[in-house]
Amino acid sequence: MAKQVELNDWWQERISDQLKGMEYGSVLITVHDGRIVQIDRTERKRFDPSAGVAPAAVNSDSAQEKKTAQSLKSASRSSKVANG
Repeated sequence: MAKQVELNDWWQERISDQLKGMEYGSVLITVHDGRIVQIDRTERKRFDPSAGVAPAAVNSDSAQEKKTAQSLKSASRSSKVANG
C-alpha cells in the first residue's frame, strides 16, 4: 500500500521558496518511500524577439570585422600557395 507523503510546514516553506519569482518553468518534487527527497527547479526566461537586435552602429563595426577577417584568410591562402 502506498505511503502518505508527509508535507509539514518546513516542506511547504521550501516548496514555496522554489516558486517565488518564477514566471515560466516547473518545480519537480521527488518522493521516495513517502518522503520528499529532492526538489528540482527549472526556470525559463522569455525575451522579446526585438531585444536581440543590435543598433546600426554595432552592425557596421561587425561588417568591418568580417571584411578584415576575409582579407586575412585570403592573404593566408596566397602565402600557402606561394610557399607551396
